[in-house]
Amino acid sequence: MVRVRVPATTANLGPGYDVLGLALKLYNFIEMEKSDKLSIEIEGAGTDSLPKDESNIAYQAAQETFKTVNGGHPDRRRGRLTVNLKLINNIPLARGLGSSAAARIGALVAANRLIGDKLSQDEILKIAARLEGHPDNVVPALVGGLTVAALTGDKVRFLRFSKVRNDLKIVVAIPDFKVSTIEARKVLPKNFSLIDVVTTSSSILFTTAILTGEGSPELLDESMQDRIHQPYRKKLIPAMDEVFNAARKAGAQGVALSGSGSTIAAFSIGNSEEKNKEIGQAMVSTFQKAGHESHYKILDIDREGAVCL
Repeated sequence: MVRVRVPATTANLGPGYDVLGLALKLYNFIEMEKSDKLSIEIEGAGTDSLPKDESNIAYQAAQETFKTVNGGHPDRRRGRLTVNLKLINNIPLARGLGSSAAARIGALVAANRLIGDKLSQDEILKIAARLEGHPDNVVPALVGGLTVAALTGDKVRFLRFSKVRNDLKIVVAIPDFKVSTIEARKVLPKNFSLIDVVTTSSSILFTTAILTGEGSPELLDESMQDRIHQPYRKKLIPAMDEVFNAARKAGAQGVALSGSGSTIAAFSIGNSEEKNKEIGQAMVSTFQKAGHESHYKILDIDREGAVCL
């Protein structure tokens, strides 16, 4: 039996749409073993809503591993492997914290270990990005830390920054409503102005520099101003601007929509535990005024990614 721990991720990080990703110390666990009959058990998030049959995305990711090793052979006897699968989900679903990426990466790593680690890291990322549709969550989920990723053809190119500042905490406010990634992509325009693209692209550089300790924390909020996705997605997030402002006033140096939402991530550099609690409480209170319950978590950066335990 193989057991894998895989972290949550926050992606986009303001201007880094589909590019920037950061792994967080909030974990799902996946247990997998060979079996004569398919069995899927789910604990935690999605216990009553996630499928427990062949449509489960973790099971499908595992099958992609087996199929790839067998050269894509269509014969079920060669292209599939029946497993017992247990998913222990601590990452909330459809909240912009990479729950689907964690499920897929965890299953890919577990299945690969189960058959003798026949796939390389690059091959795992290629499968995961194809299933997920973009690489910004799957890369940090696999390798940990802060990453910049892009699809080049069918290959995932990425950089992992070995140094992420030690005084960085991510305070996430997780509201009681979900946002579908598909719906969040539908609200985006098909075309952007040149100035919006240039401004956002340059901000990615500054954001990365500050998070790795190469830039001043005072510039983080300015660097995280995005013109590509957040202005359009705020219609899906009640009181998004107000929550952003509440986090800033409470002491956050930067705020961003986590992934496509609904979670809002506040970036806290060098603040005390009490100050981080104040940031979380300010966001929760603001959501509440808008008619939505929420809760907050203060998270450290995961620097390991998916690991077999």
